Amino acid sequence: MGADLPTQASCTSCTPTEDFSNYWTATLFFRARNGTFKRVNTLGNPLGYGSATGGQTVYYLSSGKVTAFKPGFRMTVGDPSIRTDAGLKKYPQLQFTCLQTSTTRTGYRDDFPKDTCKVGIMVSVRFPTCWDGKNVDSPDHQSHVAYPGSGACPSTHPVSIPQVFYETYWDTTPFNNKAEWPADGSQPFVWSFGDKTGYGNHADYVFGWKGDALQRAMDANCNSDLFSNSINCPTLKTQTIQQANQCIKKAMVDDKLDGWLTSLPGGVAVN
Repeated sequence: MGADLPTQASCTSCTPTEDFSNYWTATLFFRARNGTFKRVNTLGNPLGYGSATGGQTVYYLSSGKVTAFKPGFRMTVGDPSIRTDAGLKKYPQLQFTCLQTSTTRTGYRDDFPKDTCKVGIMVSVRFPTCWDGKNVDSPDHQSHVAYPGSGACPSTHPVSIPQVFYETYWDTTPFNNKAEWPADGSQPFVWSFGDKTGYGNHADYVFGWKGDALQRAMDANCNSDLFSNSINCPTLKTQTIQQANQCIKKAMVDDKLDGWLTSLPGGVAVN
Protein backbone atom coordinates (compact mmCIF):
# COMPACT_ATOMS: atom_id res chain seq x y z
CA MET A 1 0.00 0.00 0.00
CA GLY A 2 1.26 3.48 -0.84
CA ALA A 3 1.96 6.29 1.58
CA ASP A 4 -0.92 8.11 3.27
CA LEU A 5 -0.22 11.59 1.91
CA PRO A 6 -2.31 13.62 4.41
CA THR A 7 -0.12 12.37 7.27
CA GLN A 8 3.08 13.38 5.45
CA ALA A 9 2.18 16.74 3.88
CA SER A 10 2.60 20.06 5.68
CA CYS A 11 0.51 22.15 3.23
CA THR A 12 -1.48 21.92 0.01
CA SER A 13 -1.52 24.05 -3.14
CA CYS A 14 -5.19 23.11 -3.67
CA THR A 15 -8.03 25.35 -2.56
CA PRO A 16 -9.72 22.52 -0.58
CA THR A 17 -7.42 22.28 2.44
CA GLU A 18 -8.15 18.57 2.95
CA ASP A 19 -6.79 17.64 -0.48
CA PHE A 20 -3.15 16.54 -0.37
CA SER A 21 -3.29 14.46 -3.56
CA ASN A 22 -0.47 14.42 -6.10
CA TYR A 23 -1.39 15.53 -9.64
CA TRP A 24 1.36 15.12 -12.25
CA THR A 25 1.84 15.77 -15.94
CA ALA A 26 5.00 16.03 -18.04
CA THR A 27 6.69 19.39 -18.74
CA LEU A 28 6.35 21.09 -22.11
CA PHE A 29 9.34 22.54 -23.99
CA PHE A 30 9.70 24.80 -27.02
CA ARG A 31 12.15 23.51 -29.65
CA ALA A 32 13.68 26.47 -31.51
CA ARG A 33 14.97 26.54 -35.08
CA ASN A 34 18.57 26.59 -33.81
CA GLY A 35 18.01 23.35 -31.91
CA THR A 36 17.81 24.78 -28.39
CA PHE A 37 14.99 24.21 -25.93
CA LYS A 38 13.13 26.40 -23.46
CA ARG A 39 10.64 25.34 -20.82
CA VAL A 40 7.06 26.50 -21.32
CA ASN A 41 5.42 27.94 -18.21
CA THR A 42 1.95 27.02 -17.00
CA LEU A 43 -0.77 29.57 -16.34
CA GLY A 44 -3.42 29.67 -13.67
CA ASN A 45 -6.79 28.86 -15.20
CA PRO A 46 -7.85 32.25 -16.68
CA LEU A 47 -11.50 31.44 -15.93
CA GLY A 48 -11.34 32.60 -12.34
CA TYR A 49 -8.01 31.18 -11.16
CA GLY A 50 -5.66 33.48 -13.05
CA SER A 51 -3.94 34.52 -9.82
CA ALA A 52 -2.70 30.95 -9.24
CA THR A 53 1.03 30.55 -9.84
CA GLY A 54 0.66 28.06 -12.66
CA GLY A 55 -0.22 24.47 -11.96
CA GLN A 56 -3.44 23.00 -13.29
CA THR A 57 -7.15 22.89 -12.60
CA VAL A 58 -8.40 19.57 -11.25
CA TYR A 59 -12.03 18.51 -11.35
CA TYR A 60 -13.74 15.51 -9.75
CA LEU A 61 -16.77 14.67 -11.92
CA SER A 62 -19.65 12.23 -11.59
CA SER A 63 -23.07 11.58 -13.11
CA GLY A 64 -24.42 9.72 -10.12
CA LYS A 65 -23.38 7.93 -6.94
CA VAL A 66 -19.64 7.20 -6.84
CA THR A 67 -17.22 5.61 -4.39
CA ALA A 68 -14.29 7.81 -3.40
CA PHE A 69 -10.76 6.46 -3.69
CA LYS A 70 -9.16 4.55 -0.82
CA PRO A 71 -5.89 5.47 0.97
CA GLY A 72 -2.91 4.43 -1.16
CA PHE A 73 -4.90 4.58 -4.42
CA ARG A 74 -2.98 5.63 -7.50
CA MET A 75 -3.38 5.40 -11.26
CA THR A 76 -1.88 6.62 -14.51
CA VAL A 77 -3.42 7.28 -17.89
CA GLY A 78 -1.78 7.46 -21.31
CA ASP A 79 1.49 5.99 -22.56
CA PRO A 80 4.68 8.03 -23.19
CA SER A 81 5.74 5.64 -25.96
CA ILE A 82 2.73 6.32 -28.22
CA ARG A 83 3.45 8.33 -31.36
CA THR A 84 0.39 7.73 -33.57
CA ASP A 85 -3.33 8.48 -33.45
CA ALA A 86 -4.07 4.76 -33.78
CA GLY A 87 -1.99 4.03 -30.70
CA LEU A 88 -4.02 6.52 -28.69
CA LYS A 89 -7.37 4.74 -29.20
CA LYS A 90 -6.93 2.97 -25.85
CA TYR A 91 -7.07 6.38 -24.16
CA PRO A 92 -10.02 8.27 -25.64
CA GLN A 93 -9.96 11.31 -23.36
CA LEU A 94 -6.53 12.92 -23.72
CA GLN A 95 -6.84 16.12 -25.75
CA PHE A 96 -5.25 19.41 -26.79
CA THR A 97 -7.06 22.70 -27.39
CA CYS A 98 -5.51 25.60 -29.30
CA LEU A 99 -6.87 28.53 -27.29
CA GLN A 100 -7.93 31.52 -29.37
CA THR A 101 -9.64 32.93 -26.25
CA SER A 102 -9.62 31.76 -22.63
CA THR A 103 -13.05 30.19 -23.19
CA THR A 104 -12.23 28.21 -26.36
CA ARG A 105 -13.71 24.71 -26.01
CA THR A 106 -13.83 23.59 -29.63
CA GLY A 107 -11.31 22.12 -32.02
CA TYR A 108 -10.12 19.37 -29.67
CA ARG A 109 -7.32 17.24 -31.09
CA ASP A 110 -5.18 14.29 -29.95
CA ASP A 111 -1.82 15.75 -31.01
CA PHE A 112 -0.05 19.09 -30.70
CA PRO A 113 -1.73 22.00 -32.56
CA LYS A 114 0.01 22.78 -35.84
CA ASP A 115 -0.40 26.57 -35.74
CA THR A 116 0.06 29.40 -33.25
CA CYS A 117 -2.46 29.70 -30.43
CA LYS A 118 -3.36 33.23 -29.30
CA VAL A 119 -3.86 32.42 -25.61
CA GLY A 120 -1.88 29.17 -25.29
CA ILE A 121 -2.43 25.43 -25.41
CA MET A 122 -4.77 23.68 -22.98
CA VAL A 123 -4.09 20.01 -22.29
CA SER A 124 -7.04 17.99 -20.97
CA VAL A 125 -6.68 14.60 -19.29
CA ARG A 126 -9.61 12.50 -18.10
CA PHE A 127 -8.90 9.38 -16.05
CA PRO A 128 -11.04 6.19 -16.14
CA THR A 129 -14.18 6.05 -13.98
CA CYS A 130 -14.51 2.34 -13.19
CA TRP A 131 -12.58 0.41 -10.51
CA ASP A 132 -12.19 -3.31 -9.82
CA GLY A 133 -13.20 -2.64 -6.21
CA LYS A 134 -10.18 -4.45 -4.78
CA ASN A 135 -6.80 -3.06 -5.77
CA VAL A 136 -5.58 0.46 -4.99
CA ASP A 137 -2.82 -0.03 -7.57
CA SER A 138 -1.64 -2.54 -10.19
CA PRO A 139 1.78 -3.36 -11.69
CA ASP A 140 1.13 -1.13 -14.71
CA HIS A 141 -0.81 1.43 -12.56
CA GLN A 142 -3.74 1.10 -15.00
CA SER A 143 -5.25 -2.40 -14.99
CA HIS A 144 -7.26 -1.85 -11.79
CA VAL A 145 -9.31 0.89 -13.51
CA ALA A 146 -11.19 1.08 -16.82
CA TYR A 147 -13.30 3.39 -18.94
CA PRO A 148 -17.02 2.53 -19.08
CA GLY A 149 -18.49 0.87 -22.13
CA SER A 150 -21.86 2.11 -23.46
CA GLY A 151 -22.23 4.24 -20.34
CA ALA A 152 -21.86 1.40 -17.84
CA CYS A 153 -18.87 0.01 -15.97
CA PRO A 154 -17.74 -3.46 -17.16
CA SER A 155 -18.25 -6.48 -14.88
CA THR A 156 -14.50 -6.65 -14.29
CA HIS A 157 -14.51 -3.10 -12.93
CA PRO A 158 -18.00 -2.67 -11.44
CA VAL A 159 -17.39 0.20 -9.01
CA SER A 160 -18.03 3.76 -10.23
CA ILE A 161 -15.38 6.23 -9.05
CA PRO A 162 -15.08 10.00 -9.57
CA GLN A 163 -13.60 11.05 -12.87
CA VAL A 164 -10.38 12.92 -12.18
CA PHE A 165 -10.02 15.56 -14.88
CA TYR A 166 -6.95 17.80 -15.38
CA GLU A 167 -6.83 21.02 -17.40
CA THR A 168 -3.34 22.45 -17.81
CA TYR A 169 -2.84 25.82 -19.50
CA TRP A 170 0.55 26.15 -21.18
CA ASP A 171 1.63 29.71 -22.00
CA THR A 172 2.94 29.19 -25.52
CA THR A 173 2.41 32.84 -26.51
CA PRO A 174 6.09 33.85 -26.09
CA PHE A 175 6.85 31.36 -28.88
CA ASN A 176 4.33 32.48 -31.51
CA ASN A 177 6.99 33.93 -33.82
CA LYS A 178 7.18 31.36 -36.60
CA ALA A 179 10.61 32.63 -37.60
CA GLU A 180 11.84 30.75 -34.51
CA TRP A 181 9.99 27.52 -35.36
CA PRO A 182 11.79 24.57 -37.05
CA ALA A 183 12.81 25.39 -40.62
CA ASP A 184 10.62 22.59 -42.04
CA GLY A 185 7.52 24.35 -40.68
CA SER A 186 6.69 21.61 -38.18
CA GLN A 187 5.13 22.54 -34.84
CA PRO A 188 7.84 23.34 -32.26
CA PHE A 189 6.64 21.84 -28.99
CA VAL A 190 7.94 18.68 -27.38
CA TRP A 191 7.19 16.88 -24.14
CA SER A 192 10.02 16.53 -21.64
CA PHE A 193 10.25 12.81 -22.44
CA GLY A 194 11.05 13.57 -26.08
CA ASP A 195 7.66 13.27 -27.79
CA LYS A 196 7.21 15.87 -30.55
CA THR A 197 3.83 14.50 -31.70
CA GLY A 198 1.80 14.96 -28.50
CA TYR A 199 0.34 11.46 -28.71
CA GLY A 200 2.46 10.38 -25.74
CA ASN A 201 0.44 12.66 -23.44
CA HIS A 202 0.05 10.97 -20.05
CA ALA A 203 -0.60 11.79 -16.41
CA ASP A 204 -0.31 10.36 -12.89
CA TYR A 205 -2.68 10.59 -9.92
CA VAL A 206 -2.06 9.66 -6.28
CA PHE A 207 -5.05 9.99 -3.96
CA GLY A 208 -4.43 12.09 -0.87
CA TRP A 209 -7.69 13.49 0.47
CA LYS A 210 -7.92 13.57 4.25
CA GLY A 211 -10.37 11.14 5.86
CA ASP A 212 -13.74 11.02 4.13
CA ALA A 213 -13.54 14.56 2.72
CA LEU A 214 -13.75 13.52 -0.95
CA GLN A 215 -16.66 11.15 -0.29
CA ARG A 216 -18.51 13.91 1.55
CA ALA A 217 -17.92 16.32 -1.33
CA MET A 218 -19.09 13.85 -3.98
CA ASP A 219 -22.18 12.87 -1.93
CA ALA A 220 -23.06 16.56 -1.57
CA ASN A 221 -22.67 17.12 -5.33
CA CYS A 222 -20.32 20.04 -4.66
CA ASN A 223 -19.30 22.35 -7.47
CA SER A 224 -16.91 25.22 -8.03
CA ASP A 225 -17.64 28.72 -9.29
CA LEU A 226 -14.61 29.63 -11.39
CA PHE A 227 -15.73 33.21 -11.86
CA SER A 228 -15.88 33.97 -8.12
CA ASN A 229 -12.84 31.87 -7.17
CA SER A 230 -14.99 29.84 -4.80
CA ILE A 231 -16.07 26.28 -4.14
CA ASN A 232 -19.76 25.83 -3.38
CA CYS A 233 -19.27 23.06 -0.84
CA PRO A 234 -20.05 23.74 2.82
CA THR A 235 -18.76 20.29 3.79
CA LEU A 236 -15.19 21.18 2.72
CA LYS A 237 -12.68 23.49 4.35
CA THR A 238 -11.10 25.81 1.80
CA GLN A 239 -8.34 28.40 1.46
CA THR A 240 -7.80 31.31 -0.89
CA ILE A 241 -5.69 31.03 -4.02
CA GLN A 242 -3.18 33.40 -2.41
CA GLN A 243 -2.85 31.02 0.54
CA ALA A 244 -2.53 28.02 -1.79
CA ASN A 245 0.25 29.81 -3.70
CA GLN A 246 2.36 29.77 -0.54
CA CYS A 247 2.64 25.97 -0.56
CA ILE A 248 5.84 25.29 -2.50
CA LYS A 249 7.86 22.07 -2.69
CA LYS A 250 11.60 22.42 -3.13
CA ALA A 251 13.10 20.58 -6.08
CA MET A 252 14.68 17.27 -5.08
CA VAL A 253 16.58 16.70 -8.34
CA ASP A 254 19.13 19.22 -9.57
CA ASP A 255 17.95 19.38 -13.18
CA LYS A 256 18.64 22.52 -15.17
CA LEU A 257 15.23 23.60 -16.44
CA ASP A 258 15.42 27.34 -16.99
CA GLY A 259 17.01 29.37 -19.76
CA TRP A 260 17.86 28.07 -23.21
CA LEU A 261 19.08 24.47 -23.10
CA THR A 262 21.13 22.60 -25.66
CA SER A 263 19.18 19.41 -24.94
CA LEU A 264 16.18 18.25 -22.98
CA PRO A 265 16.86 17.52 -19.29
CA GLY A 266 18.56 14.18 -18.90
CA GLY A 267 19.74 14.23 -22.51
CA VAL A 268 16.43 12.80 -23.73
CA ALA A 269 16.25 12.38 -27.52
CA VAL A 270 13.41 13.98 -29.50
CA ASN A 271 11.38 11.51 -31.54
